[in-house]
Amino acid sequence: MSRHFPPHVEEGIARARKLEYWTLAWLVTVVPLMALVVGSSQAMKTVWIEDMLGFIPPIVFLVSARLERKEPTDAFPFGFDRVNSAAFVVSAVALTLMGLYLLFEAVMTLAKAEHPTVGTIRLFGRDVWMGWPMIAVLLWSTIPSMILGRLKLPLARTINDKVLHTDADMQKADWMTGLAAIVGVIGIGFGLWWADAAAAGLISFGILHDGIGGLRASTAELVDGAPRKLEKDEIADEAQLLKDELERLFPGARVRLRETGRVIRAQVTARPPDLPLDLETLWPGERDRAWRLAQVSFVPPQDDR
Repeated sequence: MSRHFPPHVEEGIARARKLEYWTLAWLVTVVPLMALVVGSSQAMKTVWIEDMLGFIPPIVFLVSARLERKEPTDAFPFGFDRVNSAAFVVSAVALTLMGLYLLFEAVMTLAKAEHPTVGTIRLFGRDVWMGWPMIAVLLWSTIPSMILGRLKLPLARTINDKVLHTDADMQKADWMTGLAAIVGVIGIGFGLWWADAAAAGLISFGILHDGIGGLRASTAELVDGAPRKLEKDEIADEAQLLKDELERLFPGARVRLRETGRVIRAQVTARPPDLPLDLETLWPGERDRAWRLAQVSFVPPQDDR
C-alpha cells in the first residue's frame, strides 16, 4: 500500500507543496525580467542562470512528493520512497556542472581583462542608466527568495526532506548572490571593470557549493549510507540514538540503518524477539519524529554478510 504519514507531517508536505508552487510562480516573473536587463554584465548573466537553475529543486520536490504516494508494483516492490533522492542527484549534478562552467567564465573574463559596459535606456522620456533597472530586478530576485527560504527551512525538518532543505538553504542565502551582483553592477558604473567578473566568480562559488552539497546528501542515501543530517553530511543524531538503543536491546547484534526517502529502516543481525516490536515505543528520539522508523527487520546471524 502507499505510504501515509502522521497528520502533522502530511500538513507539512501540503504546505511545502504550496510554497514550491509559489516559488515557481515567482521564478516565472524573475527569469524574463532578468533576461531583459542582463546586458554585458557577467554577474547579471550568472544570477540569471542561477535563477533558471532555481526551477529544478521545486519541480523535483513536487514530482517526488507525488510519486512517493504510488502503490508498490511488481517492478518496484519496495515502493518509491527514494524517488526524491534519485531525482535530486540529477539536479545536483546540473548545479555542480553549471557552477564549474560559470566559475570558468568568470576567471576567463578576469584573465582577458574584458571591460563590460552598462549603457542607458529611455524611460518616461528620460535617459536612465541601465544599472538602476538591473539593481531593481536583482532586489526582486533576492528579497522574495529570502522569505521563501526561511519559510521552507522549518518545514524541511518537519517532513525530513533533503530536497526541500537544500532548496531552502539556496534561497535563504540568495541575499549574498543579489548583493554580490549589485556590487558588480555598481563597480561597472564606477569604472571598476573587474568588480563585475569578481562578483560573478563569487556567485558561481555559491552555485558550486550548493551542487556539491546536494550530491553528497543524495548519493549517501542511494548507496545505502547511514541516515544523514539535513544540514550537513554527518550521521544524524537520532539515527545514532536508534542504533545505540537497538544494540542495547540486542547485545552483540550487528545493527545497520539506512535511509529511504523520509524514513529509516533498520536491520538487526540477531534472532527476532518473541513479541512484535512497537516501533513508536522503540524510537529513542523526539516523539513527534517517531514516524521516521518505518521498519526493523531481523537477519539470522549465520545468514549475515
